[in-house]
Amino acid sequence: MILAFDTHYFDNKAKTVCLAFESWANSAKYEIYSEILDNIEDYISGEFYKRELPCILSLYKKINLEFVEAIIIDGFVFLDDFERLGLGGHLYKSLNSKIPIIGVAKTNFATIEKDKRELLRGKSINPLYITAIGIDIDKATELIDKLDGENRIPSTLKKLDTLTKERNCG
Repeated sequence: MILAFDTHYFDNKAKTVCLAFESWANSAKYEIYSEILDNIEDYISGEFYKRELPCILSLYKKINLEFVEAIIIDGFVFLDDFERLGLGGHLYKSLNSKIPIIGVAKTNFATIEKDKRELLRGKSINPLYITAIGIDIDKATELIDKLDGENRIPSTLKKLDTLTKERNCG
């Protein structure tokens, strides 16, 4: 099973959604899990993980799965070339370093170069930025490229973003 998480913030709340799918090549067939939490931490520059990590972990604990091959997050695993942990790195450590984490970001984070790959999909001239822990970065990039859809953002991740921004927990 592959899990993809995203969180959206509104009115001192956070809505986290997870799409669970069986195959990198057939990610269009998924199950949806979601949760809304109240009293969310304020955003602190450089410490985004403190806001989003509790949301992801709360929903993750409610998903009854025996085997998780990897988790995809919207963001970065590392924040620099000295392996300062970003959201994905903190998630990896929180899960006892057992489940590979792949970060997929739409905007560049300039302080990281060696542990980041640019992925061009479809006809886009703007890449996605891939980081990973617990899995080879080139393999992680290849797996994200396999996801459904012919546009820059894989269809499954686009759907995840849309579901996260809906105010209900559907």
